[in-house]
Amino acid sequence: MTEALRPLGVELRHFAVLLVLVDRGPTVQRDLAAATGSDKAGIMRVVDDLERMGLAVRNTVPGDRRVRAVEITPRGVELFDAAHVAAEPLAERLVAELGPGEPEQLTGLLTRLAHPAAGEA
Repeated sequence: MTEALRPLGVELRHFAVLLVLVDRGPTVQRDLAAATGSDKAGIMRVVDDLERMGLAVRNTVPGDRRVRAVEITPRGVELFDAAHVAAEPLAERLVAELGPGEPEQLTGLLTRLAHPAAGEA
């Protein structure tokens, strides 16, 4: 995946944050850190990078001026889409040995792990 992202000028850690932003919409940095397994300092560096590249912006959260929500920009969405296209051959190789219906089953299981229903976490 690192090789697929290199021509786009981003690293896997940037893509991970963009993925969360596409999935969840504007997200506070604390939640981005939790979703990506990063620490506070690490997520701040990634968001700083994304802002410098014009891929994300920080906005104040109504009702709490101290909290910032990170939001993907239109340029960030374009890069995210390009990264998906670049990663498609890798994804196909990863599931090439699976039998009929197993790629979909794997996707379903991974989705459940990533987004457990209330009470399953």
